[in-house]
Amino acid sequence: MVVASDSAATRQVKHVLFDMDGLLLDTEKFYTIVQEKILAEYGKAFDWSLKAKMMGKKALEAGQIFIQDSGLTGILTAEEFIKRRETMLHAMFPESDLMPGAERLIRHLHANNIPMAIATSSHRRHFELKSTKHGSLLSLMHHVVTGDDPAVIHGKPAPDIFLVAANRFEDPDLKVGNVLVFEDAPSGVAAAHAAGMPVVMVPDPNLDKALCQEADQVLGSLDEFDYAQWGLPSIPSEQ
Repeated sequence: MVVASDSAATRQVKHVLFDMDGLLLDTEKFYTIVQEKILAEYGKAFDWSLKAKMMGKKALEAGQIFIQDSGLTGILTAEEFIKRRETMLHAMFPESDLMPGAERLIRHLHANNIPMAIATSSHRRHFELKSTKHGSLLSLMHHVVTGDDPAVIHGKPAPDIFLVAANRFEDPDLKVGNVLVFEDAPSGVAAAHAAGMPVVMVPDPNLDKALCQEADQVLGSLDEFDYAQWGLPSIPSEQ
């Protein structure tokens, strides 16, 4: 699946920003499992419409959405939910696997001297847990900006995290229009556009397609990425 808008036509990408959860690392399944378990205790079901609202948000904001939309106001606080969720997630995060195409894409961009960074709503301690098996690969990033960074005042869909990540390349010639963002969440797509950056979306197949329409390009996996379309050197066919 490759869907592109007219605005995706032949840009010259100079820098790349990656979301992490569900985009580089297969962690979203852990959130789903845990949140299903918590809701089941209250006789409720967790569905994708709720997950879509929570994806990409900072923990507390996601927790507030979870409580309100699940009808648990006055029964469970967002803080209590987050504490319970994190206790369960901590045992799962170190087993996070890479998403299809992630390693190939990162190594190719690095080999061609394209500066890259991660801009994730996850807290720093969670980033460290999730990257346990992938430290060598993720060390190819110029830097990592997490959701608890003091410079990130507002979470996605606000542009803060992408603007902070772009500024930390410390490139005086950088233009936001030449920074390509990779995302899997609607809130991340909105944040990238608010920052003035084009965005390629790789959504979970369960996500409502209507929530993917704002992306400049929609892919089924990172393996489908067309480098030439974004002014980037392609991978030789023999690779």
